[in-house]
Amino acid sequence: MTLFFDGLKLMVLGMGAVFAFLLVMIVLMSLMSKVLAPFARRMEEAAKAKQVAPKAPASAADAELAAVAVAAVKASLK
Repeated sequence: MTLFFDGLKLMVLGMGAVFAFLLVMIVLMSLMSKVLAPFARRMEEAAKAKQVAPKAPASAADAELAAVAVAAVKASLK
């Protein structure tokens, strides 16, 4: 019976340690989100300012290259 209670104590101790770690992690993540919020806004503004230009339409050479690649894949599957 003593062995059972020793195992029970060890289980409670381990679960308590995990619970404490998770609480500390939640507090630290909340603190980090509050501290880093101004930087996140700056990064969003920078991303909006840096718009990507639309891609140029594919040329005939690109279409021919794609057709050759498709043909090569079909030939290798036979």
